[in-house]
Amino acid sequence: MQITTKAIVLSTLKYGDTSLIVRAFTQSDGVKSYLLKGVLASKKAKIRAAYFMPLTQLEIVANHRNKGSLESLRDVKVSVPYRTIHTDVVKNSVVLFLAEMLGNSIQEQEQDEGLFNYLEYALQWMDVHQLSPNFHILFLLNLTKYLGFYPDTSDQNSPFFDLLEGSFCETPSLNPLIQNENLEHFKKFLGTNFDALQRIQLTKSNRWELLKTMIQYYRLHVHGFREPKSLAVLNAVFS
Repeated sequence: MQITTKAIVLSTLKYGDTSLIVRAFTQSDGVKSYLLKGVLASKKAKIRAAYFMPLTQLEIVANHRNKGSLESLRDVKVSVPYRTIHTDVVKNSVVLFLAEMLGNSIQEQEQDEGLFNYLEYALQWMDVHQLSPNFHILFLLNLTKYLGFYPDTSDQNSPFFDLLEGSFCETPSLNPLIQNENLEHFKKFLGTNFDALQRIQLTKSNRWELLKTMIQYYRLHVHGFREPKSLAVLNAVFS
């Protein structure tokens, strides 16, 4: 079936000498993988490899057979040209990290309009605003709303947050916990939007500790989650 839909690039993988496999999150059908035969062979090709940089927002015309195999693309155009995301070194490092986190976390092969709209908005906001060093933490926290494990924000005065249960608690359990200073920083992000990020002040070590906690939270709730390889690069950028 031929379909026209928006899509956000999650990853690309070189296939042979001239082809690419592109994994994308589509507005119409969730995660899809496409085989682009010969796309690396000619600079005059209608579909260009440059369209598939991480988290690029596209409009695609695709053939979806929905049989679990690689799909094909008939036409591609950039739907939202970024101004800074792929040219600013720091933003690009964040994008590589977020693309890897999204690729590890989004597994649905069905439509999820709310998640798609969130990604569109967050990436466009990042592109046109000065980047806060806390952006990726809030991005990941808000993403959990659409993945089904956003923290239960009741009982926020409790001294512990149970990462496995996803809720605050009065007494420590055997599960991994957020507590003490890290808990206070974690609570600053709950209910916060991107426009308010500049008001959150963290030291580099505080930010790194909180980011590691967020990744642990994902590991506990996302089946088959893999540690992002780009984490070390991101840490170096903000050091």
